Amino acid sequence: MNWLPKTRGNKIIACFTVVALTAGGWYWYASTAQSSQGEVVQPIAVSRGNMEEVVTSQGKLEAKQSVDVGTQVSGQLKAIHVNIGDTVTKGQLLAEIDPRVYQAQVEAGEARLNSLRAQLNQQKAEAVLAEQNLKRNQNLIAVNAVSQQALQETESQSAVAKSQVDSINAQLQETASNLQASRTNLGYTKIYAPMAGTVTTLPTKEGQTLNANQTAPTVLQIANLDMMTVRAQVAEADVSRIKLNMPAYFTTLGNSERRWPGTVRQILPTPQIVNDVVLYDVLIDVKNEGRHLMTSMTTQVFFIFGKAENALIIPAEVLTRRAAREDNDKGKAYRVAVITETGREQRVIHVGLQTRTQAEVVDGLKEGEKIAVNRPAGSANQASNQQRPAGAANPPRFNRGPQL
Repeated sequence: MNWLPKTRGNKIIACFTVVALTAGGWYWYASTAQSSQGEVVQPIAVSRGNMEEVVTSQGKLEAKQSVDVGTQVSGQLKAIHVNIGDTVTKGQLLAEIDPRVYQAQVEAGEARLNSLRAQLNQQKAEAVLAEQNLKRNQNLIAVNAVSQQALQETESQSAVAKSQVDSINAQLQETASNLQASRTNLGYTKIYAPMAGTVTTLPTKEGQTLNANQTAPTVLQIANLDMMTVRAQVAEADVSRIKLNMPAYFTTLGNSERRWPGTVRQILPTPQIVNDVVLYDVLIDVKNEGRHLMTSMTTQVFFIFGKAENALIIPAEVLTRRAAREDNDKGKAYRVAVITETGREQRVIHVGLQTRTQAEVVDGLKEGEKIAVNRPAGSANQASNQQRPAGAANPPRFNRGPQL
């Protein structure tokens, strides 16, 4: 049923068409404007600077050489001749234990030794007499001047006298050995420094009784603070990349601006498992210049895998288009858009050292050239903040790392 006039129907269709075209145009304009406002092209200048590829870990400082000085004999600690922080030399007297008991043992051993020597002299004289009687009877038996029984008795007496001489000699050796042990124990009552260094701990006090029968009590600790060792805990994901003699440096919690350089001395093969996290101890030696480093200080350690000085550096975010076919011995290849006077120029560059935030340009770019990068609108300040100053790498910041 066609009850609308033909002319009126055409007008309604035309109105709907105009509305649809207007809505579509407005949607296209809004989308284009939103897209242009959401992302803009910003130039990033190629600059020179220093960069490092590092892995960080936490560590503790300890003296490379230290010794717990104990006592090998029991007794009352009579005197302590040093205090914490004192510098001592090797062989210096540190402490003394009451020596009276051990002195008495030495005197008793000496008396026993003198008594045995006297007995030995007497027995030697008796052995000489027995030997003379034996020879006399041997001569008399030839002319039947003595009986066979008398001869046998003198032979037995001579043999017994010689055996007693040997027995006393054995007792002399035993007593001399015991006397030497007593003298050694008496010497242990004076405790001397086994090495040169600084007294770091002193857990005992004068008048304290020390029992060395079960374990050797620690009287004090001496450490050489001129050479320190950092015990860094490295995660299992990174420890395979760390090698002996690898350069490293660390900062301390009290001074995060100063770098202390060192090298990896040892990687301990047995890990420590803390809250299901596997950590390996890596030891780094460093000279303690000025004695600013102290034991048990917390450190932030940086293991240097690669280093580039005065190199061309660009942010790593510009390396979005890989050109693997263009790789060579200089490094990996990437395609970037370089802004020139005539417009944008597509160029292949090669990068060497690369971290999460920076990349070293080996060839393909010059200092001062600009790379076009698409960034969200309003991020110009962020772009400028990511540019490092020429000639220097960013100083490390102390990072406590994950809480285990």
